[in-house]
Amino acid sequence: ASAAADPSGNVRVLGFPVYAESYWSLLVVLSVVLQVVALPVVGAIADASAHKKRLLAISAYIGAGATVAMYWLREDTWPAALPLFVAANVAFGASIVISNSFLNDLASPEERDTVSSRGWAIGYLGGGLMLVINLLVVQNAGRFGLTEGQAVRIALASAGAWWAVFTLVPLATLRDRPPLVRATGRAVLGSFGQFVRTLREIRRYPQALTFLIAYLLFNDAVQAVIALSGQFAVRELGIGI
Repeated sequence: ASAAADPSGNVRVLGFPVYAESYWSLLVVLSVVLQVVALPVVGAIADASAHKKRLLAISAYIGAGATVAMYWLREDTWPAALPLFVAANVAFGASIVISNSFLNDLASPEERDTVSSRGWAIGYLGGGLMLVINLLVVQNAGRFGLTEGQAVRIALASAGAWWAVFTLVPLATLRDRPPLVRATGRAVLGSFGQFVRTLREIRRYPQALTFLIAYLLFNDAVQAVIALSGQFAVRELGIGI
């Protein structure tokens, strides 16, 4: 987007002028807003479905496919980043929600913290390994006969491929169980009603409310650092790859 910007540094996004270097931030915000709207519905559908593996496959492969498709983003195709990144990030959130819905089937209440912690630890190890591989490729692009842009695009595509391949593990090993709620439509509508009731009743539990507000601020700060630190380091601090 920066390479395609006009002399004032702007690009047109859905007909509106946007500072090119804010395009990434705009995509992050848009995808998170859509997650807030969509993920409660996805969670309700997952709890009401007897085919959670199918839902996991759909969400994961939509996200993985959109991520792989970012390989073809170039100066003349930068607008495609909007649907691709938003689809990938929303699908990622949906796949996590659906994955989490298997926890009750896999572990007793006493075991859930341990099982969840181990699962996330393995996930971070896998993601960290992919990151190390991609960093080595980007930092040594010339040795592989690649330009830096080609190396970055390969990194994007490889992340999507990595996601797609390792999604096969839960699809092969997990099994569907009877749903918690059988009427999917009622479950979806009921999820919003339960959310409203929770907001009304939470005032009766000030410590829980304080914790939720603190966690929201803490977690959003962490996610903002994860999403924006790379761009800030390069654009504002001048730190090179």
